[in-house]
Amino acid sequence: MKTILISNVLLHKERKDVLIEGNRIKAVEPAGTFPVGDLGKKTGGAEKVGGAGKVAGVADKVIDGARKAVIPGFVNAHAHSAMTLFRGVGEDVPLDQWLRERIWPYEAKLDEEMVYWGAKLACVEMIRTGTTTFNDMYWHLNGCKRAAEEMGLRSVQSFTWLDHFNDDTIKENKKLLKQAHKESADWSPLTTFAVSPHAIYTVAKKSFRYINSYAKDNDLLVHTHLAETRAEMDQAEHEYGMSPTEYMNKLGLMSPNLIAAHSLWLSSDDIKILGDNGVHTVHNPNSNLKLASGYKFKYNELRDAGANICLGTDGCASSNNLDMIDSMKTAALLQKVWRNDPGATPLKELMDVASLNGAKALRLKAGRIEPGYLADMALVDMAKPSFIPNHYFLANLVYAANGECIDTVICDGNIIMENQYIPGQEEIFAKVQEVADKVVDYKKRKKK
Repeated sequence: MKTILISNVLLHKERKDVLIEGNRIKAVEPAGTFPVGDLGKKTGGAEKVGGAGKVAGVADKVIDGARKAVIPGFVNAHAHSAMTLFRGVGEDVPLDQWLRERIWPYEAKLDEEMVYWGAKLACVEMIRTGTTTFNDMYWHLNGCKRAAEEMGLRSVQSFTWLDHFNDDTIKENKKLLKQAHKESADWSPLTTFAVSPHAIYTVAKKSFRYINSYAKDNDLLVHTHLAETRAEMDQAEHEYGMSPTEYMNKLGLMSPNLIAAHSLWLSSDDIKILGDNGVHTVHNPNSNLKLASGYKFKYNELRDAGANICLGTDGCASSNNLDMIDSMKTAALLQKVWRNDPGATPLKELMDVASLNGAKALRLKAGRIEPGYLADMALVDMAKPSFIPNHYFLANLVYAANGECIDTVICDGNIIMENQYIPGQEEIFAKVQEVADKVVDYKKRKKK
């Protein structure tokens, strides 16, 4: 079983040696536990070094962490990966118009190969900014799945369900869902299957009931948009006489299997429903701000009620990047300003929201640099102006730096980026530009 040793790396204000065996963290010990003279050498077995119980195994790969810090890999809990193809094409319009006039017409042109390349670019961007797992909702999920697995990322890939209240579409979706679920049995262990009803304004009531029943019978995660805009809130009140959250609760979807993206327009009753049912909510601050969906995400209230709060980027067509550090900063600043409280969302909590909480939502033992946890992590290059002086590492990471500080990324015990280089990235950049030019006609776009 292969091992990786990260020596003398900063973790929680102390220098540590981190030993990875297979796809798990084997040991986290004080720096120097594994003598430098033995680094990179196959010792032929375990030996005690530096005191009882400190075991040095075989080091197949050694990374010098002297100028680096180690953090858990980020978990992007809500993404539309292949929307990298539409970065910058739907600017300055509200969500409904953005979807109907800018996004859906382009998405109708997509095939699996186009989605594959768009998702590949998303994977490069996420790796470069420290993400090791993402929860995706997009068309042609096999293209997204193939891209993520080839790039070495962990992901949840959903069968995305929109029916626009059409009975023929509902019937077809039922067949396609079962087919996709059956095929997922052959997927890589890195990838999990889920089902994603898009939203209450695009999915029929009977579809939600069917999805809920199917997901419970097969123990699947359900990933949806919830209470994203004031218009969605008003529509639900008008059509159903209740909020979107109350409506979904009435349909039986509220459970620890539900991942509710946005969860922005919530009453105190809504918050109680989400908390009592252990729902995983995903804050997407940059997308919400850019589409003017809202900004008062009820972080404190949801946390105190018992909901699990995660962080996401949404897709590149709405947030324009997939940088979780950027999302962390925006999320923190928003809480401080609208609450008029500079102490809102402490940095330690924010780091968990971006890693540990997302891992919990996706049923993964990740988000900690501790023995027994999945070896999903990122090394931060501290030889950057944003980390000097280093009075408080997390403050520098969130408020001074951005994703460009990430030097090396390890997912499932495999190094997928080292020294800020990902093999094959130049080919991906060129191919995505070619694909995007086919999907989005520049001359037509320029006229809009």
